[in-house]
Amino acid sequence: MVRIAIVEDEANYQKQLIEFLRKFQKENEVTIEIETYSDGDEFINHYKAQFDIILMDVQMPLMDGMSAAEEIRKIDSEVVIMFITNMAQYAIKGYAVDALDYVLKPITYFSFSERLNRALERMKKRESNFITIKLKGGMVRLELSDVYYVESQGHKLIFYTKEGEFMSSGAMKDLEEELSDYHFFRGHKGYLVNLEHVDGMNDSYAVVKGYELPVSRTKRKAFLEALADHWGDVIK
Repeated sequence: MVRIAIVEDEANYQKQLIEFLRKFQKENEVTIEIETYSDGDEFINHYKAQFDIILMDVQMPLMDGMSAAEEIRKIDSEVVIMFITNMAQYAIKGYAVDALDYVLKPITYFSFSERLNRALERMKKRESNFITIKLKGGMVRLELSDVYYVESQGHKLIFYTKEGEFMSSGAMKDLEEELSDYHFFRGHKGYLVNLEHVDGMNDSYAVVKGYELPVSRTKRKAFLEALADHWGDVIK
């Protein structure tokens, strides 16, 4: 599912964008969830990194699209931003907030669908290296290489990362399956370790960022093999 926010103060353009998204959804067999906002200020007040793509009008009352994008980038560096504007010169300013593209008004479906396809391609590339987790009162998108390890405490999952600790709810088994292709290994029922950050082994422990994380006796051999394979890949 692709989560898209439309931030547009003109009702006719809101309606047109929704119609275009529904048409695109039908033609490309992709599920799209849409939320609409009428102003950048309103959008920022509700923003918790919950969208994949933002269709943002540049000229709006209270807070314009460029200012809203600047605020978004402070908390979400990965969401795809596409500007909707009737002035091409805003496209250049968009690079300052890493906007993917811009759509000129009046909007045509052909132009819009081409740009939306480009946005989906960028989103797919980024999804392979990021994970979005639910937090109490919001969400956060983490780069997988910044996750050191995950600890399971009952029904809680604690992500230890470069940016600090984040607590979420979920099953370690499900997370293990989700991250199985990204050099994460579960050497103990309570810990899922990013092999990228393992500095070495010490008796029955893996040393990760100075912390000794237990590796069970039954998983030790497989853990060492996975670690050796990863180090071999890195050396290559």
